Amino acid sequence: MTAAPTASPATAPTVGLTAPPLMRRMACWLYEGMLLFGVVFIAGYLFSTLSQTRNAMDNRHLQQAFLFVVFGIYFIWFWAKGQTLAMKTWDIRVVDSAGHPLSQARALSRYLLSWLWLLPPLAAGGYFELPAGELTVILIGWVLVWALLSRFHAQRQFLHDALAGTRLVHFKPAEDKSRPRRWWH
Repeated sequence: MTAAPTASPATAPTVGLTAPPLMRRMACWLYEGMLLFGVVFIAGYLFSTLSQTRNAMDNRHLQQAFLFVVFGIYFIWFWAKGQTLAMKTWDIRVVDSAGHPLSQARALSRYLLSWLWLLPPLAAGGYFELPAGELTVILIGWVLVWALLSRFHAQRQFLHDALAGTRLVHFKPAEDKSRPRRWWH
């Protein structure tokens, strides 16, 4: 009798494919935004130091391009590993449509497509020269519509995930039984 072939660890799905609730995904999104303040601060300081920029308006577009690259490195690195810090906090993992870890190329695709969350309202605001208050209202409205559109996807995924061939899934790592349980758990 021959044994049934087993999937190699490289091809076996890593997690169940249940999408986290929309509210948890949006809470993770907001937490990620807060954590990015630190990334922006360090990257902005590095850029200002290296370019000897003294005025925030000098080299503004070059600094924006630099931050775009820094954000790309940050997200591609962590998504290829499965989770950012915010995703770990909210028990969310990003995988490809079959449940496998992302390649860096797929993570890059997801990063570029994720800008659909912000670019359309920002482009409209620039084109129509909208004041900051109106732009904020349009941006918040766009994000809400974008998030609610996931309710119409068969697997409850965001549009940029569907286009990139990725998905967010619930992921709770197994508890380590060898470590003593702490009173705050």
